Amino acid sequence: MIISIEDFLSLRKQLSVIDVRSQGEFQDGHIRNAINIPLLNNEERVQVGTDYKQKGQREAIKTGFRLVGPRLLDIVNEAEQVAQGSELLVHCWRGGMRSNNFSQFVSMAGVKSHTLKGGYKEYRSRSLESFKKPFQVILLTGCTGSGKSEILRALKEHGEQVLDLEDLACHKGSAFGGLLMPPQPTSEQFQNELFEEILTLDLSKRVWVEDESIAIGKIFLPADFWKTMHQSPLVQMEVSKEIRIQRLVNEYGPADREAFLEIMGKIVKRLGGQHYNTAKEKLLQGDMAATIDILLTYYDKAYLQSIDKRRDKVKLALPWNGESVQDCIREILDQIK
Repeated sequence: MIISIEDFLSLRKQLSVIDVRSQGEFQDGHIRNAINIPLLNNEERVQVGTDYKQKGQREAIKTGFRLVGPRLLDIVNEAEQVAQGSELLVHCWRGGMRSNNFSQFVSMAGVKSHTLKGGYKEYRSRSLESFKKPFQVILLTGCTGSGKSEILRALKEHGEQVLDLEDLACHKGSAFGGLLMPPQPTSEQFQNELFEEILTLDLSKRVWVEDESIAIGKIFLPADFWKTMHQSPLVQMEVSKEIRIQRLVNEYGPADREAFLEIMGKIVKRLGGQHYNTAKEKLLQGDMAATIDILLTYYDKAYLQSIDKRRDKVKLALPWNGESVQDCIREILDQIK
């Protein structure tokens, strides 16, 4: 049975999703919690595509059957194991031959499935459309080390709607943001994960987001979503430099010194040669606090310039001593109605 994207998004709450595209396609981007059972692997997909271009559709189909044949039993067994007596949701790239063939193969083994109309391409289309929606975003801003991510998580625990972009991107935003973090997803997968989070929101209510540049590490935010962010009101955390330095020492202290120094080398021009040399010396001496103090000379300037350009959008500037997060969010929520 062919089903719409709306039915697919509803049914997947109860049924497993099978992505029959190749491993490479799946790694580039996939639907959250989907299970990859490739009908054709990476190399086989290239073979079929080559035959399609050089010999036509009929010969390409024959090549596909020849390649899939020896693995057909394994594919059906894997599908049965995932289904566990239930039905499956299946998709390929466009809801075409691969997903239809897969569904026919498993149906002969008694596994009923539903194929997504338009396939993963339709899911991606809905994902990109979601970033254009009229969000009621409130940006949490402040200089590096102000505890924005910690406050954001506390707001979520308090029942507020939150989009944690850095968590989805596996990166903390600055040049050093990839330290002590898992590898970043692809930009496509980041967009898919952001879409999944948006699906859980009530867009008639406010959504808290940490203030970010358009790039988080190697990932670029969707242009439409970032435009909404850039036009949104700000809540600015005002935390003393001394407190921020200590917070950053606690955060980056365990990082490998060589990796930290390598990243410093990438921002020499922005930091300035003299500042870089002094920071390097302090780092090699094991003085992380002094190193971070110097680095904040650049980061504070850049961040404050960004905030100053949107000064008219700052709805609340809240001093914080970096201690009780709960007291902090209570004050934020008392003043932001």
